[in-house]
Amino acid sequence: MPQLTEAELKKQLDSGNAPSVTFFYGPEKYLIDKYTKRFLDKVGDVPFPDFNLQRFDGRETPVDAIADAVEALPFMAERKCVTVSDFDVESCGAAELSKLHELLANLPETTALLFYCPSVEPDMKRSSKWKKFLAAVNQAGTSAVFERRTGAELEKTLCASASRRGCDLSRANAGRIISYAGSDLRTLTNELEKLCTYTGKGEITASIIDRLVTRNLDANVFMLGKAIVAGEYDKAYGILDLLFYQNEEPVSVLAALSSVYLDLYRVRASIQSGLTAQEPAKHFDYKGKEFRLRNAERDVRRLSLAALRESLGVLLDTDAALKGARGSRRIVMEKMIARLLLAAQKEKLA
Repeated sequence: MPQLTEAELKKQLDSGNAPSVTFFYGPEKYLIDKYTKRFLDKVGDVPFPDFNLQRFDGRETPVDAIADAVEALPFMAERKCVTVSDFDVESCGAAELSKLHELLANLPETTALLFYCPSVEPDMKRSSKWKKFLAAVNQAGTSAVFERRTGAELEKTLCASASRRGCDLSRANAGRIISYAGSDLRTLTNELEKLCTYTGKGEITASIIDRLVTRNLDANVFMLGKAIVAGEYDKAYGILDLLFYQNEEPVSVLAALSSVYLDLYRVRASIQSGLTAQEPAKHFDYKGKEFRLRNAERDVRRLSLAALRESLGVLLDTDAALKGARGSRRIVMEKMIARLLLAAQKEKLA
């Protein structure tokens, strides 16, 4: 059976039917949790669940134990349900893999088996073990991969979720939430719940979002980068103070700031080559983070390619200084900001 889309999976689960084996995986763990619960509500709703619903942690359970559960007959029911979380195929030896594939090739019709990965991240591109497992699952049943949603998809999801809660959220303000909280769907859902609870009914405005949404490290560092590019000395050092107050690791701050400058460099290089600011999305992972390129397009007008090259050199020097520093890491970070501010001011475009 071919891999299912999210819409096809919803339809299948709502019918209460499931093939002999189903497999949920992908980077969007919120959706894996959501559809696992849906699977249990629809397919795992069996008589005498103490006997007919068995759940295993795949990190601790051998294939033989899973096979015993799958092959055991249901108790006073047409079908039983077995779920296995985070079974890591990549770590399996040849003997265990052989048993697993034999089980998948001979699944009884009296059991619905679900493998799902709330923590493990299968590498379907490079791992032959995972590829063979996926092929065996799709031969005997079906699978669904939950990818990160694009920025536009996330905005649409947030607007629809707000509407269901009796609130109005514009696409622009949905994008504002994403720029602050990031693209993780679980985090966004929690932030939206907070905003809707505060608002009650009516419009979720930009001022409410600014006041309530928790800005993650990337959002705070983006504001730091924006302040540096704009030459706002006091604001830049104020944000650095905030980051130290929040006990953020300087190495993590540097990594996030380097990502901001890479965005700026890629967008500047694309524009100077006669391409659009969205060109880097074709070559690098910006799925769900397209807003970063839009932000870079807006801010990069102030900087030349030479200034950006100098800035990347400053960030590289800071990385070496942090890893070898014996003194204050705060002083290292303050020097970095001073040098980045100087680079931004020295070669602004006319």
